[in-house]
Amino acid sequence: MDPYINEWLNLVIRFAHLITGIAWVGASFYFVWLDNHLQKPPAIKAEKGIGGDLWAIHGGGFYEVAKYKLAPPVMPTTLHWFKWEAYTTWITGFLLLSLMFYVGAETYLIDKRVADLTQWQAILFGLGSIVVGVGIYEILVRTKLRNHGIILGLILMAVATALSYGLTQIFSARGAYMHMGAIIGTIMAGNVFFGIMPSQRALVKAVEAGTAPDPAYGLNAKVRSTHNTYTTLPILFIMISNHYPMTFNHSANWLVLMAIVLITAAVRQYFVLRHFGKQKPLILVASVVATIMLAVAIAPRATEITAEQKNQIVTDAEITQIIAQRCGSCHAEQPTDDIFTIAPAGVIFSDIASIKQWAPRIKARVVDAKDMPFMNKTDMTDQERLKLALWLAQLK
Repeated sequence: MDPYINEWLNLVIRFAHLITGIAWVGASFYFVWLDNHLQKPPAIKAEKGIGGDLWAIHGGGFYEVAKYKLAPPVMPTTLHWFKWEAYTTWITGFLLLSLMFYVGAETYLIDKRVADLTQWQAILFGLGSIVVGVGIYEILVRTKLRNHGIILGLILMAVATALSYGLTQIFSARGAYMHMGAIIGTIMAGNVFFGIMPSQRALVKAVEAGTAPDPAYGLNAKVRSTHNTYTTLPILFIMISNHYPMTFNHSANWLVLMAIVLITAAVRQYFVLRHFGKQKPLILVASVVATIMLAVAIAPRATEITAEQKNQIVTDAEITQIIAQRCGSCHAEQPTDDIFTIAPAGVIFSDIASIKQWAPRIKARVVDAKDMPFMNKTDMTDQERLKLALWLAQLK
């Protein structure tokens, strides 16, 4: 595909994914907040079957919201459904995954240092992992385990850890993270499609038929909605993780991901409890402490420079040559790379002054994290990274 067309497709689909994702997450967070803030209604409302109500003010007006225990006695003329936010988020997400990691498999998904796959092998492994992950979840959530949240949560965490580890053994680190995101995102959309919507249709059908709705439908939708609540923050992290290689570029990246999933889920738990008026600040404090501990644990080791090496003088000319040879194909005013036709992140190395300008970024990405050049596409050597480290030390 023409790189310019690819960039525009990426932009349009990513923008649509962002918009629909905001709509879905916003609606989800609002309804969880709403459900958790409902208060016992006055007797006149309770007699009508209302189980909880809430008053709010927004945009210069008052709102009165009431929730029936099961369903109203008569179906209203207009009933608003919330489903397309979830479906369009999944559709745009899958299109973006396909464009970047399947059409561009050899660039973003396949890392020859991890596994020597063909494009079609990588695609089949990717799709297969989504099917397996979602399939396991659907089997488990349809059993009696759905009534035992802690046990089910522990099993699902074990499954997620196994999948995370397995994906990092066959894909690039970015590709593995994004496929975990695809699995979680598909589970979330599946909760809407397989659980929440059928339950809501059953409630509507019962009201239209004048029969009593089966409470089991509402409970099933509640369980799946709760699962979506706790997976929202983890998937939001995965969506932005490709910008932060210090997380996915670690040798135990699969374990780092699981740690972040637990931390973000705990943060969500804090806010859910707060909805009920339960202040548990220790959960938030523990999450912050855990994040700091994780950051310290995965911090890249500083390049060791011996006393003899410190005496070596690395000239600007040597650094200019290394950067031109290993980084210039992408980070130039007119890149020659077959994929990156515009300098990524606007970083251009045109002369020694521009190289010095980006010295902190070079240290972070080339010397410390070692995730640049991208998948070491230009075969930068350890000796060249050491020279960069020595040169950077000389600048101080």
